[in-house]
Amino acid sequence: MRNKGAVVFLTIIITLLCVYYLSFTFVARNIQQDAIDYATGESGVVDLSKKQAYLDSIYNLPVYNLFGAEFTYKEVKDTELSLGLDLQGGMHVTLEVSPVDIIKGLSGNSQDPAFLTAIEKAREKQRNSQERFADLFYESYQETTEKPLADIFATAANRGRISRSDSDDAVMEIISKEIEDAIDRSFIILRTRIDQFGTSQPNIQRLQGTGRIQIEIPGADNPERIRKLLQGVAKLEFWEVAELSEINNSLVAINDMLVKEQQAKTELNASDLKTEVQEEAAAGEEELGDALSSADTDTTDETGSDLDAALSGDTTAGDQLDSLVNNEVSPLFALIKARDGLVYDVSDTAIIGKILRREDVQSILPRTVKPLWEVKPTVNEQTGEEYLQLYFVRKGRGGNAKLTGEVITDARQDLDQYSRPAVSMQMNALGTRVWAKMTADAANQTPKGRIAIVLDNLVYSAPYVNGEIPNGSSQISGNFSIEEAKDLANILKAGSLPAPTRIVEEAIVGPTLGKIARDQGIISIVSGLVIVVLFMIAYYSKGGFVANIALVFNVFFILGILAQFNASLTLPGMAGILLTIGMSIDANVLIFERIREELNNGVKLRAAITDGYKKAFSSIVDANVTTLLTAVILYVLGQGPVKGFAITLMIGIVCSFFSAVYITRVIIEWMVRKGDESKVSFKTPLSKSMLADFGIDFMGKRRLAYLISGAIIVIGLAIVAVQGLNLGVDFKGGRSYIVNFQSPVAATDMKLALSESLEGAGTEVKNFGSNNIMKVTTSYMVDDESDTADEEVKNAVISGIESFTGQKYVANSSQVDAEHFTISGSSKVGATIADDIKSSSYEAGIFSIVIIFLYILIRFRKWQFSTGAIVAVVHDTLFVFAMFGIAGVFGIRFEIDQVFVAALLTVIGYSINDTVVVFDRIREYLNLGTSSDRIKVFNSAINTTLNRTLMTSFTTLIVVLILFIFGGEVLRGFSFALLVGIIVGTYSSIFIASPVVIDLDKKKIE
Repeated sequence: MRNKGAVVFLTIIITLLCVYYLSFTFVARNIQQDAIDYATGESGVVDLSKKQAYLDSIYNLPVYNLFGAEFTYKEVKDTELSLGLDLQGGMHVTLEVSPVDIIKGLSGNSQDPAFLTAIEKAREKQRNSQERFADLFYESYQETTEKPLADIFATAANRGRISRSDSDDAVMEIISKEIEDAIDRSFIILRTRIDQFGTSQPNIQRLQGTGRIQIEIPGADNPERIRKLLQGVAKLEFWEVAELSEINNSLVAINDMLVKEQQAKTELNASDLKTEVQEEAAAGEEELGDALSSADTDTTDETGSDLDAALSGDTTAGDQLDSLVNNEVSPLFALIKARDGLVYDVSDTAIIGKILRREDVQSILPRTVKPLWEVKPTVNEQTGEEYLQLYFVRKGRGGNAKLTGEVITDARQDLDQYSRPAVSMQMNALGTRVWAKMTADAANQTPKGRIAIVLDNLVYSAPYVNGEIPNGSSQISGNFSIEEAKDLANILKAGSLPAPTRIVEEAIVGPTLGKIARDQGIISIVSGLVIVVLFMIAYYSKGGFVANIALVFNVFFILGILAQFNASLTLPGMAGILLTIGMSIDANVLIFERIREELNNGVKLRAAITDGYKKAFSSIVDANVTTLLTAVILYVLGQGPVKGFAITLMIGIVCSFFSAVYITRVIIEWMVRKGDESKVSFKTPLSKSMLADFGIDFMGKRRLAYLISGAIIVIGLAIVAVQGLNLGVDFKGGRSYIVNFQSPVAATDMKLALSESLEGAGTEVKNFGSNNIMKVTTSYMVDDESDTADEEVKNAVISGIESFTGQKYVANSSQVDAEHFTISGSSKVGATIADDIKSSSYEAGIFSIVIIFLYILIRFRKWQFSTGAIVAVVHDTLFVFAMFGIAGVFGIRFEIDQVFVAALLTVIGYSINDTVVVFDRIREYLNLGTSSDRIKVFNSAINTTLNRTLMTSFTTLIVVLILFIFGGEVLRGFSFALLVGIIVGTYSSIFIASPVVIDLDKKKIE
């Protein structure tokens, strides 16, 4: 083997990188356990707010020293292998920015009958269409009236952008741009808000091509607060900045008071102060949602508390205070990092915030000012330290800002006179008057005054004012990048047009349910790994031992690379690892079977090893590429759990190829070189005579196979047509709840009891893994996606269960007993997003078939092979659906959801995997030209690959069977589809794909 050194070097580098990144995971887990121990009371119940306070208190403190490099807890959390919501609990939300409100706002809330009719028509069309709402609106408007769009949108607010002479195309271009800008604004605002969750590691992303924003907040335990936080109206304000000279006397007085206090309390124990900081951090975190979602509340003393709790809670406060007493300087002055303002290290903001929250400190500050932090820290390029500036702004009448964002009519990224990025904005008549007065007052100050642009109580910019701006047209310049200027322009436009968001998809997983799923996933992986390891040794002797070493490397690499990519490990992701364990054996089985063939033909061991790897290589590449293609399609078109599964599967395929092909060869050739060749074997007494000497006429039985397959598919699909599939909320919309009881409950009786409270709407109740956990799914109020409807449906479910069981609902799962039940998880999918998921699922299936057809055509250069492979894929897909229908006859109804789609595409990849291996051997035999009897050639090729086919299917089947047994209810339908798919995929590669090639071949077969 060439390049052994490169393989060894690469293996060592990847291993070290994986060890490095996974070490952060172990550190984070230990700290998490410390937090749990700290927050566990005498009753054994964990106080979640106390746990979060502990983690917040060390968020910006060094907790991990690696070869002299110190990492804060924040950096550790950012680098660890994080768990998905389904494994640790939390909240998943998809928000949709309403294009209806944006279009209405752009029209000046026109009451034109044709305009309003077109809006309603577009809403109806969107229910069954994937087109953009703006296009549907224009289509509906043209159907309703012949008036030009400019008649509606050429308003005073749009002067300079839309005139009555503009064409419909020009107006539509502006409408589309406004909708996109509104989505961008919402994304920026929401991203800033959820960043306040600190240690919760929230994740936010725009779903391109839609008006939707997807957010995941692991560990969230207050869904109502999060809903308010995400859907609260953006609060854009303009405040006059108070110069330090105005409050200098107050700051000095505060410093003197703190110094005297510390001198009088030198005996204060630092640990007591640490506890005090932690408790106040927890209190501030509890108030964060209200502070951000309230548009008319004076948050003078909330701002510091909320932001500090989210950013950090420095437990070294006691030490710092004591060390500063001797210098008669309090932290308020001593911690300042810049001479031109109140600039502090991010890790010190908890101390400053704690000072500013004190009532005696607030009584010293002028009542006309309030403190605000800037939105994001400035990074010191030399030291890497992060600094935040504290501003004091002047209150207006009633403690409010003099000007709010509703007056802005337009804002855009521009260039200043020096061609540097800047922001231009335009205000309406009311804003122009107030703005002229504010800017005149600021410009007349000595030195020049500043005006702070504030969104959600965070300062985005505080530019100096050089002169009065009388016409409402302003330019804000500063040290902006182009992206920062665009972001600020979007922020300024946040108040110009209404762009409310609504939750169209939501999933809540309680920590208890997450722990159950995590335990089930670990049991499945460990069990599958152990069984495969034992089987490989029993069947392939020393070769099996080497394959197992590669398998361990494979799993280790997957976890390490997931950590490097900062990807989350989800329950479907665990299923992907488990599936990779089964599929990674495939390459080694191919190689070892080839080596055994060469040995049986009398070839020496070293030559047999070389030939085995060489001859198996093309089959391994083809099998892995086809599976990789389906995984890529899953990633591109899938969402949520499907995307997590696809990421893990892609990484697993690459890692298994490297470990099975290259690492095993290095080890085997080293063993042959270092030891006695007779001791390096690939067979055992158990496997010597197993699965050998086949002589089956598969091609002669192809018509019988067609008949059997056709009959099963027709019967199964007929049952599906009559009974229908058990579609989950992913595909039909609705709401579902996981309900926990202490003792078993009859699902059928509970369904009847709920029908009254849910007004006869479609409702399903079934066991969710055990008799005392139920999953309730209902279409009640499916078309109403408001928070009010969510609460109404939940209350109706709770009311029905209470009437049926006589038990009371409690929010805390630890209180479940004979008299109480709880809801440990829930999900909601709006009807529109359900249609989108169905459409993307169809697209994924079609794309998979087309891409695989093209790949097989390129590799085998005959359309008959491509067609045979696609017929087998379609056969396997229909067979899985048929078996789901047949299972329903026996009372086993698996849910069809997004994860099922992942299973179906995996079946497609697996089926092609098997088919390609058979086709590869057929191509090899045809090229040899040993016989003109094509049926004989096909039979010989299939018989010689049958050993590998059955071995691979058996090992993968074991792994998936374990997943089916131990994987939990969430993956039950997924694993059943894989079980059927593996069996029928093996069958179809022999009895469907190859026979179809024979029947389509135009050459005469004697």
